[in-house]
Amino acid sequence: MNNDRYVAYVGTYTHGTSVGIHIYDLDVEGGSMTERKVIPINNPSHLTVSANGKFLYSIADEGVAAFKILPDGDLEAMNEQWIGGMRGCYVDVDKENRYLFVGGYHDGRVTMMRLKEDGSIGEIADGIFHTGMGRSIAERNYRPHVNCVKLTPQQRFLCAVDGGLDQVKIYQIDYEKGKLKIADILREHLESSPRMIRFTPDGKFAYVLCEESNEVDVYSYECTPQGPDFERIQSIPTVEEEEKMNCGASGMEVSRDGKYLFCSNAGANSVVIYSINQATGELTMLCDSKISGDYPKSIAIFPDGQYFLSLNHDTNEIMTFHVDYEKKYFLMKGRPIAIDQPNCIHIHKLA
Repeated sequence: MNNDRYVAYVGTYTHGTSVGIHIYDLDVEGGSMTERKVIPINNPSHLTVSANGKFLYSIADEGVAAFKILPDGDLEAMNEQWIGGMRGCYVDVDKENRYLFVGGYHDGRVTMMRLKEDGSIGEIADGIFHTGMGRSIAERNYRPHVNCVKLTPQQRFLCAVDGGLDQVKIYQIDYEKGKLKIADILREHLESSPRMIRFTPDGKFAYVLCEESNEVDVYSYECTPQGPDFERIQSIPTVEEEEKMNCGASGMEVSRDGKYLFCSNAGANSVVIYSINQATGELTMLCDSKISGDYPKSIAIFPDGQYFLSLNHDTNEIMTFHVDYEKKYFLMKGRPIAIDQPNCIHIHKLA
């Protein structure tokens, strides 16, 4: 590895002993991380970093919060803003740092927030409430729940993953007027409860993780003059059939080289690694294993792909695993890191 330096920002629920965003220094070659400090903020359940690496944006009980990233990776609070609805659960930001997009699990709302030139959060530009009903009698699938908002690779569209409606709504973004307009809808399997979407680094393929049906739907993707073009090409399970009853797919990430997809499963408390066919985008299971912790809610892959982290929400820990791709297995490395209710993580390269 070169001399690049990395930090990890871990968002938590602050109902217990945690008080906010934990900052860790990463040893990429050694596959370890060391906690440096904690930045106080109420329930930073999801966070993201701007493309220029200068700002961090986080969910907070009060809405959303902005932080300036200092040269050493430390955070300096800037401001907070209300999002015009109930508490959000997911944030994304465009590459030019013009808008912050917020997904609302509790009220099914997608919110578009203006960002100021100094990186702080401005006023609400647009907001759309999802409407309709899911097909399940279970409350969680009865009404709209926006689990994830993710920009497409070309930044022209926003994918709003709705686990209540079993849909991914695709919005066209008007950056000049600050408006969202529905462009397409991906209709997932009934009662599949889609949880998140990820794209390959080359932007050719998309993966939708479905929590209730415990599967990954694979799409080819193209940004055409007529609009977004998604075509489903594969569905692959994340657990064995007998495990599905008491399991929920929980986390998913693509490795930086675009060769592997990692998924975690709550209930089964496992992680599965798939190899990605570079020509077709289709997945083939490489290996899977239990992670000896409860509710691996989120995962992160080290920059070199040799290690990954499992954030075990219910056992209050972060576990590190080393991957042997050739022999098709992974093993835990070192002791778990104690942290109260870890919920999300972002690995950031320092300038």
